[in-house]
Amino acid sequence: MFAAAIGAALLGGCATTTSSRTGAAQESRNPTIQQARERARAGATLAGTERAANDREIERLLATLDNATLTRETAALPKGDALYNYAGQALLRRGLPLPRPFDRTGWNFDAANRPAADTDGYRPPVKLAVLLPMSGSIAVAATPVRDGFLAGYYGEARRRPDVSFYDTAGTPGGALAAYDRAATEGNDFVVGPLGRDEVNALFARGTLPVPVLALNRGDAAPPAGNASFSLSPEDEGIAAAEHLLTLGARRVLVVAATDDTQQRAVTSLRERLNERGAQVTDVAGEGVSDFAPYAQKEGGIDAVFLAVKGSSARTLMPRLALAGLGGKPRVATSQLLSGTGKPEEDRILDGIAFPSEVWTARGVPGLPPASIAGTQLNSAKGPAARLFAFGYDAWKIAAYLPRLATSAEGRVDGATGTLRLDGFGNVLRTPAWSTFSAGVPMPLPDAARR
Repeated sequence: MFAAAIGAALLGGCATTTSSRTGAAQESRNPTIQQARERARAGATLAGTERAANDREIERLLATLDNATLTRETAALPKGDALYNYAGQALLRRGLPLPRPFDRTGWNFDAANRPAADTDGYRPPVKLAVLLPMSGSIAVAATPVRDGFLAGYYGEARRRPDVSFYDTAGTPGGALAAYDRAATEGNDFVVGPLGRDEVNALFARGTLPVPVLALNRGDAAPPAGNASFSLSPEDEGIAAAEHLLTLGARRVLVVAATDDTQQRAVTSLRERLNERGAQVTDVAGEGVSDFAPYAQKEGGIDAVFLAVKGSSARTLMPRLALAGLGGKPRVATSQLLSGTGKPEEDRILDGIAFPSEVWTARGVPGLPPASIAGTQLNSAKGPAARLFAFGYDAWKIAAYLPRLATSAEGRVDGATGTLRLDGFGNVLRTPAWSTFSAGVPMPLPDAARR
């Protein structure tokens, strides 16, 4: 029935805000907070690369605060303070609770006379457009996203919006023209587009007549009232850094492949560790034969981060062990799963932690197990399973976005992880964590619920 529901779908169609402080508030005496506030206030007048650099400096300053200080200082910020959304974002990335909802402007969930939310926050649009490249070579990636979206859509028994699909690859003018058509045809919410360049072009318009959940991260934050969701390697690098920090690692050796995806994860990991007072001691190539010089550096190595595929990791394990690093905590990117699948060969990977999708690791309510879905749909097995889970979560975000945007406790327990919305419209994903045991991927305790 699962496959039948998807097939039928493809034939069918193209809160209350509280504040811990009100009124005038005494300026914090913490010098780090003072510096960060000055930059946050100045950031309103900046744009482009200057704004991005200013945002990174604010993040760096906040990252130097311990959890207790960050929590206390964030709670003390008055409503409307320019620093609050930055500080709240820092809290969420550490898995810490918000003291109050984010300060938001430009959000409207009453378009098209949208019915009130259910008690769990479910409040989907009335008429929803999905912009995906359903023709051409990129359709290979878009197909599992579409099928995952429809699995979530048809798995919901309550009111569902009318859904129309727009082929961004087959529309003259591409994603921008598809968006314009969706807007003129009465849709009150848009999911997509998928390509990074498409997202940049759409967000460059500024104010958008119909709000968007973009399926990629643009170079700048979404315009007010819009959101973006991605499985970017940068987000994975941040998650890995936070995981390493929870293990107490301060000095991390990185072993990385040269492809762009892995390098982007490494860059993100390095930046986050530096912000939190830790460091990457070296970045070694996967072809290094002797890791002893790295292991014997003054200060030692606390952990190893592997930005390589599983086939390469298997050859690296003996070399790391010879250098005395075999007993150190080892954390990898999700690419560790690539080239695995034979337990007798993968036993050597036992103990390596890597981010994974909740659905493939332990299952989620509303979806059949990944092993069963994969037997019914090609778009739900192998590497495509990750994009299938991504599409499923895109539906969940669209259906619960009002709660995500307006509640301090707003979250969606999705197929790719726990999803929250920061104060800038970015969906933050805390993945599940898995490891190999006897050569088989197994879930670790649920880090997504921190």
